Amino acid sequence: MKQFFSVLMLTFLWVTFAFATEHEGWFEFDRGLELSSDQSKPVLIDFYTDWCHWCKVLDEKTFSDPVVKKYMDTHFIRIKVHAETNDDEQTYKGQTFTSAQLARAFRVTGYPALAFLDKNQEIVTLVPGFLPPEKFINVLKYIKEECYTTGISFQDYLDKGCNPPEQ
Repeated sequence: MKQFFSVLMLTFLWVTFAFATEHEGWFEFDRGLELSSDQSKPVLIDFYTDWCHWCKVLDEKTFSDPVVKKYMDTHFIRIKVHAETNDDEQTYKGQTFTSAQLARAFRVTGYPALAFLDKNQEIVTLVPGFLPPEKFINVLKYIKEECYTTGISFQDYLDKGCNPPEQ
């Protein structure tokens, strides 16, 4: 009987977490990729840990900024991955990973780390560390406008916008 209530409580907590995560606009990995395919949107993956101070600051300052939040909600599918979890599974490119293995596969070496995938779920870039809202919005726009496909560097994008160089 005690074991039954433990299983019931764990199930309740998992469902509550999954609902809360999706409710805030963040999805679990597999669901996020599914939505990305359905909506043909790029993906933002937030690799985080519980102990990471800057991960919490990123949530509190950058992700909750009204301009950033609106832009992310409109143009991206957002995924959160707890990078130290080994008791879950997600699938990427036909391989199954725990969250910790997925972080290593994406070459995450510190936290926070933000991975961007294009509409075809190919890795565009990994951005390490904290970014304040006024800088992060430019990263979002650079990815959304697919400037990386034109040969425009991020710095050139900041200086001149997303126009390919003239030949």
